[in-house]
Amino acid sequence: MTPGQSAPQPTPQPAGSTPLKVAVLGAAGRMGATVCAAVEAAPDLELVARIDAGDDLAQVAAAGAQVAVDFTVPSVTEDNVHALIDLGVHAVVGTTGWTDESRGRLIAHLGRRAAEGTSVGVLIAPNFGLSAVLAMTFAAKAARYFESAEVIELHHPNKVDAPSGTATHTAHAIARSRAEAGLGASPDATESGWEARGADVDGVRVHAVRLRGLVAHEEILFGNEGEQLIIRQDSFDRVSFMPGVLLGIREVVSRPGLTVGLENVLDLS
Repeated sequence: MTPGQSAPQPTPQPAGSTPLKVAVLGAAGRMGATVCAAVEAAPDLELVARIDAGDDLAQVAAAGAQVAVDFTVPSVTEDNVHALIDLGVHAVVGTTGWTDESRGRLIAHLGRRAAEGTSVGVLIAPNFGLSAVLAMTFAAKAARYFESAEVIELHHPNKVDAPSGTATHTAHAIARSRAEAGLGASPDATESGWEARGADVDGVRVHAVRLRGLVAHEEILFGNEGEQLIIRQDSFDRVSFMPGVLLGIREVVSRPGLTVGLENVLDLS
């Protein structure tokens, strides 16, 4: 959180209620530190453990954490979440890099734990920014009405994966909407230089920009003959993600199994 910025507004805590105990994985990172500050500022939550690289995840359970928030790196996040499931701790995950296969392994693990009598919830959100979630939701609704669709994501140069999880999630949603509407591939006469056309995510082209000074931004472009729709979302500071993170922490304890996308815990019907 930068000087002059206010902390996320806390949710009032009902009189006599016990704060939800929270651990943060990747607590020394920029996002992790911001999450720690947000949890500490929320009267209905209690930060009980800060976990960093090399720390034993058994500390999460030893501290009595009911929910752990993972903002680590793609190379370790799956192992972290499996360990949390074994510990019986709910997980809110902002680390990207998840695939259908890795999510499938989580579903199977959660199913085994449920059969053993331990109900654990895992929420994986490609983006916790409310503006980003709304942009993705609007894009999925608009996709069926346009012949062409492409996505541009713009991030700081320290981001280790491309395209971003947000852009990939957006492209998958666009592709599903187009398929349900019976639309074919977007028109494209390219014959050479395909490397300049971005990643192909379910038939939707996704372009990644890495530029100093950026935080997290996305443009979703739709086109028909004679018209264009652009949906743009900008996150200028990591504090903007905190209302979504806190919502995820509060919601995951009552949502057993795997939930993918913050839009699934928001009332966006």
